[in-house]
Amino acid sequence: MDPLFEDGGFFDPEDMVQVKYEMLRRVRQEGMTVSEAASAFGFSRPSFYKARSDFDAKGLPGLVARKRGPRAAYKLTEEVIAFVGELRTEDPSVSATALAERVFERFGRQIHPRSIERALAGAKKKRPSTKTGAGH
Repeated sequence: MDPLFEDGGFFDPEDMVQVKYEMLRRVRQEGMTVSEAASAFGFSRPSFYKARSDFDAKGLPGLVARKRGPRAAYKLTEEVIAFVGELRTEDPSVSATALAERVFERFGRQIHPRSIERALAGAKKKRPSTKTGAGH
C-alpha cells in the first residue's frame, strides 16, 4: 500500500473510495503511470481503469462499492407468484419443490424451491389483516 496510507493518519487504508481516488489523482495530477499507481495502491490495471471509468461517469459516488448480482427476484414476477399462490391455496400441503416443478412446466423458468418459500412468506406478510371486531 502507498506510504500515505500506512501511518494511520488522515488517509485510511480501509476507505476504498479514498484509496481509489488517491490512486486516480496520482495518475492525473502527478503523472504516475497506471501500472505504478495500480501496484502502489494494491489494485490491478483493469481495476484502475474500472475505477477511472466509474469516476468519470459518476464522480466520487462512482467509486463506492456496489453489491453484485441481481437487484430483485427477476424470475419471480407477479404472474409467477400469483400462480404459485393459487396452487398453494388449492393444496396447502404442496411442497416448494413441487411448486418449482409446476412453475417450470408453465413458465419455463427454473426457480429454486427456497426462493419460492421466501416469496410466499413475503406475500403472506404483505396481505392486509382480516381481523375485525372488538378487542382486535
